[in-house]
Amino acid sequence: MKVPSPGESITEVEIATWLVEDGDYVEKDQAIAEVDSDKATLELPAEVSGIITLKAEEGDAVEVGAVVCLIDTSAEKPAGGEAPKAEAKVEAPKAEVPKAAETKTYATGTASPAAKKVLAEKGIDASTVTGTGKAGRVTKEDAVNAVPSMGTPTGGSRGTSRSKMSMLRRKVAERLVEVKNTTAMLTTFNEVDMSPIFALRKEYKETFKAKHGVSLGFMSFFTLAVVRALKMYPAVNSMIDGKEMLSYDFCDISIAVSGPKGLMVPVIRNAENLSFRGVESEVKRLALRARDGQITVDEMTGGTFTITNGGVFGSMLSTPIINPPQSGILGMHNIVERPVAIDGQVVIRPIMYVALSYDHRIIDGKESVGFLVAVKEALENPIELLMNNDVKKSLEL
Repeated sequence: MKVPSPGESITEVEIATWLVEDGDYVEKDQAIAEVDSDKATLELPAEVSGIITLKAEEGDAVEVGAVVCLIDTSAEKPAGGEAPKAEAKVEAPKAEVPKAAETKTYATGTASPAAKKVLAEKGIDASTVTGTGKAGRVTKEDAVNAVPSMGTPTGGSRGTSRSKMSMLRRKVAERLVEVKNTTAMLTTFNEVDMSPIFALRKEYKETFKAKHGVSLGFMSFFTLAVVRALKMYPAVNSMIDGKEMLSYDFCDISIAVSGPKGLMVPVIRNAENLSFRGVESEVKRLALRARDGQITVDEMTGGTFTITNGGVFGSMLSTPIINPPQSGILGMHNIVERPVAIDGQVVIRPIMYVALSYDHRIIDGKESVGFLVAVKEALENPIELLMNNDVKKSLEL
């Protein structure tokens, strides 16, 4: 079996997990491995039935089209459902080789002149450093790698561990650094009084869920508020393509989701055509597929604007990083009861801080601030601006 192409521009994948063992009998279309690309994690199904021989190990990076396993189609399925295992080879016990007697000399535990200089600069006592040189001598490399004591030792654990980053995580890291280096990114902030949305959800959430099978959450309000604002400020729904600005007459809204393999950003296509029910259903579908590792490359490709919700983790405020090649991203945060002044009176209201990060190369301050204010206005007056003064019709009740 060769590695199939998971999508355009992808030339290499990584074997994340083998779901079978070498010598197992596999059925056709049975998932035998999970492979990571720089865009998604995909399952690799068996092309035929037979006994499998693995040709790549977990963590190996393999090119698209490379052979990763062999399947013996002439082998019959074992009666018990398991493939016959190869006979275990019994090896004769190896004679123990006596260790050479440790030899100590005048150099044992002492530092070389170069090591002494490095240790002196770090303020480290040479007697606290284990030497790896001949007869235990402390070398310059030992001194360079030595870490100063961080206060009084307490006898606690000071272990470290290393784990390989997935290909998806490495690609996300590269893209985030690329955005910081290649865009003129700025962030503008505002606050939203969530009282009107709280009141609507309190009154209609049970009826909405009973009829549609999904909850009336915050994402539908934010998504439809963003769609309205994108129509008012089309520059935010644009991106740079070489020396040109590419604008869209549709709104494909990317939703940042935390999955088992890291951050994933599935796309709600043509969100401008969806109702509250449609948005909530699509958000639930995509979130479940991302959580279960079933999201595909096509479902994460494209998108003209992104919404990310750090509030689910308790974030009060952040500056979200643009999802390239898009030009804008809206950051949602936690909702906290805060004292605010209304009509000269101090009252307590559920307040959310919102942030818009944008590419200043094509979006000016007027558009960025105007866009975020338009989102704020729609969220604080959803019945008029998002529901056209007909709540039940908008919620399809």
